[in-house]
Amino acid sequence: MSDKTVENSNKNEKIVQLLTEQKAKLFRREYLDLHVHEQAQIFSDLDQTLRGRVYRYLSANEVGDMFDAIEEEPEDVVKYFKEMPVQYAAKVIDEMYTDNAVDILAYAQNKDLTHYLLALPEERSAEIRELLHYEDKTAGALMTTEYVDIFADQDISSAIQDIRAEAADAELIYYAYVVSDDNELIGVVTLRDLLTNPEETQITEIMTDSVISVPVDEDQAEVAQKVRDYNFVALPVIDYANKLVGIINVDDVIDVIDEENAGEYSGLAGVDTQETPENPFQASLKRLPWLIILLVMGMSTTTLIDHYEALISQASILAVFVSLITGTAGNAGTQSLAVAIRGLSNSEEDRRSGIKTILSELATGLFAGLVTGLAVLLLVGIWKHNFILGFVIGISMATAITVATVAGSIIPLVMDKIGVDPAVASGPFISTLSDLTSVLIYFNIAHQFLNFFLNT
Repeated sequence: MSDKTVENSNKNEKIVQLLTEQKAKLFRREYLDLHVHEQAQIFSDLDQTLRGRVYRYLSANEVGDMFDAIEEEPEDVVKYFKEMPVQYAAKVIDEMYTDNAVDILAYAQNKDLTHYLLALPEERSAEIRELLHYEDKTAGALMTTEYVDIFADQDISSAIQDIRAEAADAELIYYAYVVSDDNELIGVVTLRDLLTNPEETQITEIMTDSVISVPVDEDQAEVAQKVRDYNFVALPVIDYANKLVGIINVDDVIDVIDEENAGEYSGLAGVDTQETPENPFQASLKRLPWLIILLVMGMSTTTLIDHYEALISQASILAVFVSLITGTAGNAGTQSLAVAIRGLSNSEEDRRSGIKTILSELATGLFAGLVTGLAVLLLVGIWKHNFILGFVIGISMATAITVATVAGSIIPLVMDKIGVDPAVASGPFISTLSDLTSVLIYFNIAHQFLNFFLNT
């Protein structure tokens, strides 16, 4: 453990001790000296009694700043509001950035939400109500309404004065969005533009009028892709009349990317990788449904092997290489699957057509299968002193790898076409399908060379 880590741990323990001993002034001094991220980490580890003292010792403004940095799930954070007096909770909500507050309030019970909204200033309450109506995982649900806007008929001097007036409430001031009198988005300028041009310059002379924006109903994955493609710090959100309604900041996009990636891992594994069950029994209950489904699907492979029992009894050496062929083909199919799913997650302009993806994976599978099959032919032939057996294993391996690679590229495309999340459904399918096809290919090829086995 580094000296810095030990120092931070000791400081955190000291702050908790001050809170436990109810030394309010010393607690405030030590706690508020920390970055809000560190404050949030300490707060998340406190019990309800100590959290109650935090609410007494800190102002709503200070708690609101800390809640903006809290990393717990919104459904867990909303419970903290219930611990506070309603008026205090409303003040905390009022101090938070709108998008963060809305994310949390989306999980509040209707009765509690009503109390908070009634206690908020009318304008703020209306703003939150409107954002709560947007569908989850869309641009509208991600955006914040704290942004800086200016008018096209201003000069830089006038615009900077307006920005100064709005800066205290804005979540980000790197961009200033140029709007018309009816709030239609017509351009954007950066802080650099404003600071590097003469004060008398008109906004229309320096603004970019081809603004990249997203509609309120845009899927969050598409929003994240657009921010990544253009390297934006923020992205404006417009309604159907091209009126500016909010912006999405890059920190929210990073959360979306983490969420999307975690969802893909969870889908492929059949478990929720973001949840840590409290005990092994809960973990088992969450994993058992997928395990049972895969068990039932796997029985088809066992049944197929049983169908070739007579062949195996005549040439028992064949049984030795079943797992080798199915395992290698399964690995090849999983690699192709990952490439295909990654391709589907790209933006429309970067996404290759399904035919190109399949043809590319076919060529890859053929080459990989040929090289692997040749290697297996030589290894088995030398090991067992039987190059006929090596040939059977090699050509089975090459064919199985090719088929699994193509299947790994086709299955996600089919799942995507029928509206099923490829990351969730593709993993179990490719695993079972590669086993089935590998066994079928292997024993059918072996059957053609049965006489060679019996005579060698």
